[in-house]
Amino acid sequence: MKLRTIFCMIALLTLFSFAYIVSIKACTRAVYLGEGGMVVTGRTMDWKEDPQSNIYLFPRGLQKRAALPGNKNTVTWTSKYGSVSTAGYDIGICDGMNEKGLVANLLYLTESDYYRPNDTRPAMGISIWTQYVLDNFATVEEAVAGLKDDTFRIDAPDLPNGAKSTLHLSVSDATGNSAIFEYIQGRLIVHEGKDCQVMTNSPTYDKQMTLNDYWKQIGGMVMLPGTNRASDRFVRASFYINVIPKTSDFKLAVPGVFSVMRNVSVPLGISVPDQPNIASTRWRTVSDQKNKVYYFESTLNPDVFWVDFKDLDFNVGAPIKNFGLLMEKFMQEMLQDNLRTHCRFHFYLEFRLCFNFVWVLA
Repeated sequence: MKLRTIFCMIALLTLFSFAYIVSIKACTRAVYLGEGGMVVTGRTMDWKEDPQSNIYLFPRGLQKRAALPGNKNTVTWTSKYGSVSTAGYDIGICDGMNEKGLVANLLYLTESDYYRPNDTRPAMGISIWTQYVLDNFATVEEAVAGLKDDTFRIDAPDLPNGAKSTLHLSVSDATGNSAIFEYIQGRLIVHEGKDCQVMTNSPTYDKQMTLNDYWKQIGGMVMLPGTNRASDRFVRASFYINVIPKTSDFKLAVPGVFSVMRNVSVPLGISVPDQPNIASTRWRTVSDQKNKVYYFESTLNPDVFWVDFKDLDFNVGAPIKNFGLLMEKFMQEMLQDNLRTHCRFHFYLEFRLCFNFVWVLA
């Protein structure tokens, strides 16, 4: 319990640092609706620098608070559901899936504005907002019901240079339903429905849909916008996520979603200082919400590893696990033994050193 408490406190104490990180990122997210209940959500993480991300397993029953210890006016909760989540710089959760197949993705949005004058609502740190959703809700319907009343304020402090930490949140579930949460002029705007398949960055979601309607009239097989700008990525993702084959086979659905995410990725080394919506893609995730498998692909390593939820322990009292640290340990063991290493976690990870290793943890 002490370790779990310490981790939660570290995430909150470093909230201000996370504001710097999220201020320079952009991303794309899309939901695939296949046959036989096959639902897969993919996203890219576009970032000005390497976010040094780590993936964590969080069990049920963790007691959490959403602001610094000195702030008594904050949201507190005990996690109902276990999850696998990706953290940037080990500070804030920006992506993940819980054991019920609910996926949450945090993306950049310049227009986000959380401020209300004389706001006395309990605080919700921007660094833990995504994890709050994964901890507490099993479906999009539940998430919308739990968030739409706007009962807490988002705490997203400005940077010393005056830059804003402006974000919006997408949520999708195992039925294929989706919701997008945006704070505009201090008010929470919620878009819900299976048609909310795609989210990128600026402009706001309603305006993105208007632009997408224009391109639908032209037709994706005739012409698609090809720049790295958020609105162009939105159009391409919207088109391709719906024209790739509809299947119930995860062996086709997951690679299909990865192919769409690669299409909307930004090449490594590209960034525009005055346009945070344009930055290099650092990693991609794909969440198989039917089979509960979380896939992760780094731009710097042309390999994919995955975490199969059926092999994980989400029970109350189970330890928090850092998959990045586990992989380092197993890599060391593999190098010492010069053999395949096996573990109770179900990963596939291929390392290229002086020659190819295939590392299977089963």
